[in-house]
Amino acid sequence: MDATDLCFTPATELSRLIRTRQLSPVELTNAVLGRIERLNPVLNAFLTVTADAARREARAAEGRARGDGAAGPLDGIPYSIKDLEPTAGVRTTYGSKFFEHNVPAEDGVVAARLRASGGVLLGKTNTPHFGHRDMCDNLLGPPCRNPWKLDRTSGGSSGGAGAAVAAGLGPLAHGSDGAGSIRIPSALCGVVGFKPSFGRIPYHPNADYWSARSHNGPMARTVRDAALMLNVMAGPDPRDPLTIDVPPEDYLAACDGGITGLRVAWSPDLGYAANVVHPEVKAIAERSARRFAELGCRLEEPKIRWPDPRAFHKIIWEVGVASRYGDRAIERPDWVEPSLMQMVLNAGRLSAIDYGKALVARSTFYQAVREFFETYDLLLTPQMPVTAWSVEAGPNGGPSDAEGRPMPFLDRVPFMYPFNLTGYPAANVPCGFTAEGLPVGLQIAGRWHADALVLRAAAAFEEAQPWAQHHPPAG
Repeated sequence: MDATDLCFTPATELSRLIRTRQLSPVELTNAVLGRIERLNPVLNAFLTVTADAARREARAAEGRARGDGAAGPLDGIPYSIKDLEPTAGVRTTYGSKFFEHNVPAEDGVVAARLRASGGVLLGKTNTPHFGHRDMCDNLLGPPCRNPWKLDRTSGGSSGGAGAAVAAGLGPLAHGSDGAGSIRIPSALCGVVGFKPSFGRIPYHPNADYWSARSHNGPMARTVRDAALMLNVMAGPDPRDPLTIDVPPEDYLAACDGGITGLRVAWSPDLGYAANVVHPEVKAIAERSARRFAELGCRLEEPKIRWPDPRAFHKIIWEVGVASRYGDRAIERPDWVEPSLMQMVLNAGRLSAIDYGKALVARSTFYQAVREFFETYDLLLTPQMPVTAWSVEAGPNGGPSDAEGRPMPFLDRVPFMYPFNLTGYPAANVPCGFTAEGLPVGLQIAGRWHADALVLRAAAAFEEAQPWAQHHPPAG
């Protein structure tokens, strides 16, 4: 294979080639680093590239391949980490001017597990300031661009990870998701993104463990690659008090097998987002959802009557952001984007009772979703109501809805945050392209702790409607 072929080869296949000594981890790493060197100045997918350290890790992996065997499941496989996760000895900025030169002394738990797996860390991927929005721009440098159309956003907040995976800048990427931040860029960049059940992957360190909303997860070009990465990241850790305290399943093995007999619901709007989904996006997602009937599922389109979560989610989201970052915003407003500052100001107008009522509404919403999944095994929706919009939209900009009206943030992500509020697993799978050549994603959501089932359904869909053979024009 030439260097480009290597950069788009699935991690599962790369691992096989390394184990059978048909591929050198050094050759693989050099191919990916060469592509990063060429494309990152255009895409801005990485805030920090650790080329020298990556080559050292690749040489160590090559030595293990020739000697006593692999250190772990990702031995010799390049990966990236979103720049919200601390990495020992590697700059970690959180997309923030406040941490522009920050170098942690210790790894976060995800970084430590990926490091112990024998993988090769390529660097830290771009993210908006503290991951607060659905575009990948910050005050540290140029915004991250979408490899399918360079004038469009990659999405956020794991936007650097989405752009990197789509463009062949590493087969595996870590992302995190507090209101859609894995699934948004996965949909806009045309890659797989999996938000596992809350607590499936530890989140440590964490400024607010008890918020029970943010999830770490894998991003990749194939479902099985995402499952392979999840196998390394998943499992309990006492430093995160809300991690699921049972051993994780083998998620790669769970991808095998069919989904015949499952009862699957399709909803184009979840009952409250009917006016925001663009017709072309809806049509592509609905055609893809119909494939589940061909796969042997009982596919239905029930009328969903969940409470509209927008108002109370906005309160929970903005209060969480303001409580963690508001003091810094007041201290140095010139280091804070208008979109982040507006969240801080909005939260400051709320009372403790307002926030308490929002938490009560979250519990009511959870019960409605739980009752729905007593009937259905899976729920399918469009992942994003729109495709990637202009990267020049700016801190307060964004796309327009189907009728040409500007879409506020929560209207852009109506299918995302319900599954952060409930903690239920949800995956984005690429399902087609618009006439403009932009990716569209289908969301597959499952009931409480049904991570393996969601991945098996995603793998079955991928087999019926593969997409990884499509490469973006960038590079």
